[in-house]
This record gives sequence, structure tokens and C-alpha cells, in this order.
Amino acid sequence: MTESQTARRTVLAAGAAALAGGTLAACGGGAEKSATEPAAPSAQPSAAASAASSPEASAPPKSAKALVAASKVPVGGGTVLKEEKLVVTQPTAGSFRCFSAVCPHQGCLVNKVADGTIDCPCHGSRFQVGDGAVTHGPATRGLEEKKITVAPNGEISLA
Repeated sequence: MTESQTARRTVLAAGAAALAGGTLAACGGGAEKSATEPAAPSAQPSAAASAASSPEASAPPKSAKALVAASKVPVGGGTVLKEEKLVVTQPTAGSFRCFSAVCPHQGCLVNKVADGTIDCPCHGSRFQVGDGAVTHGPATRGLEEKKITVAPNGEISLA
């Protein structure tokens, strides 16, 4: 190896190290403050302080807002809740599931549940009503499942 090749490699390696160090420093951000820096004053009290002083802090949590009545979710199908970006399905009688209505392929909202699948109109991806798994691409991941509860009165809400 000649001396010019060695010098070139040294310069390239040093440049790469400097870029990597700068990138890491930029990613590190100002999340940590030194002990000598004063803390920025906060216009709002912390969530913990507000919760401790609020009368509801010791009260049991209120029930979640009902998403849909179980009677509105067809057996073997489902209901798309566009505003909530959720889809609630009933694969078999009395068994309810809930998934994100956001297609993992490119973020479109699914628009219908038919023939046992949850369908995305953008590129044709389809997902199983029972577990949200991909039955037809281009999506490569299934829909994200959400935990739900079904109240004795049949109201379905997020858990």
C-alpha cells in the first residue's frame, strides 16, 4: 500500500468518525440538564401535583366512553368507527375484538368489513376479522389490536 492510499484512508476514517460523533451529539438532545442549570419555570403544575390536589384523585376511574353497542356489530363482520380510527368486529356470536382502523401499509383508514375481512380502500389490503392478521397485501403487518370491554348492557368501550 502506498503512502497516499494510507493517508486517504486515514482522512476518510477521521471524517466518518467526526460525522458520526456530530450525529450522535445531535440525537442526544437537551433532555438532560446539568445540576448547575436552573430548571425552566413551568406555567402549569405537574400532572402528579394536579392529580394529588384534585378531589377526583382518590375516586375510582370513570367508565370509558362507549364506542358502539354490541347489537350494532354484525356476527362475522364488524363496524368501522372512523372518528375513533377503530374497527370493532364480532368474529363469532358474543366474541368481540377491536383493532386500529389505520392500515399499516401506508396509513389509510380501513373503510368496510365484509366477507370476514376488514378492507383498506387505498391499495387493497385485507385483514381477518378474528385477529387482524393480513389476508391480502400489500400490507405486511396486521392491524394493531386494542383492548375492549363489553358492559352487561352491551356497550363496548376501550379497556
